[in-house]
Amino acid sequence: MDTELARTFLEIVSTGSFVRAAERLNVSQTAVSARVRSLEAQLGRPVFLRNKAGAALTPAGEKFLRYAPTIIQMWERARHDIAVPAGRRALLAVGGELSLWNPLLLNWLLWMREFASDVALRAQVATQETLTRQVAEGVLDFAIMYGPQIQPGLTVEQVLDEKLVLVSTDPSQSAKEDAGYVYIDWGPEFAMQHGVSFPDRASPTLLMGLGPLGLSYILDCGGSGYFRMSSVRPYLVSGRLSLVADAPEFPYPAYVVYATRGNLRLLTQALDGLRHVAGRL
Repeated sequence: MDTELARTFLEIVSTGSFVRAAERLNVSQTAVSARVRSLEAQLGRPVFLRNKAGAALTPAGEKFLRYAPTIIQMWERARHDIAVPAGRRALLAVGGELSLWNPLLLNWLLWMREFASDVALRAQVATQETLTRQVAEGVLDFAIMYGPQIQPGLTVEQVLDEKLVLVSTDPSQSAKEDAGYVYIDWGPEFAMQHGVSFPDRASPTLLMGLGPLGLSYILDCGGSGYFRMSSVRPYLVSGRLSLVADAPEFPYPAYVVYATRGNLRLLTQALDGLRHVAGRL
């Protein structure tokens, strides 16, 4: 069976709609429909009932749902193992959210280069949703993210006790001053905590959805904002930024998500390295 048929099937189940599945797969709705027809032809049974609300599983679809993830995992694991470059004992594929690449995963890559130089590495940046799905499917061996989704078969472990701190290019600034303040969207939990601490900043004049972008902005233009301590520490040491002394700090832990399958010895070594570099941040 073409694994794309199983992927498309799972995407429709996840989104509840042929249209939304097509958007997430970046293909046309016609292509999605054609894949479903091909799948149903191979199974000899319809797997979806389409209605105004979207798509619902038939009894046959419910049964196929038990097998579809395994089909993808087995194929990805086979492709993963066969694709090991010459001269390397294994291949490790990892991913992370953009904000976590520097310094956490960058330091981990350097650690692997020193202590596991015979392992080939593949690293990518993606959204939390994509990373979780790829770990579940076996495309990635592990992924680093904030606020992971708990799924059957996946292990979630906190690796970084990060916190968000308010920093400013003006050493004399207090938490009550909002001149030049940049609001960074660190997710719903941060938004709730921020709203309680700063009820007068419900409608910020400048909002950014990416921490590194906001940090570059205030370093160039001046201002203040909440950022991860690990990312601003070098600027605090150099004096380019200062902690706003009377401002609250907010927890923002990072997690590693992995499945215990494949080369467990290699995975254990890689995770030990990740814990080591995280402990030094």
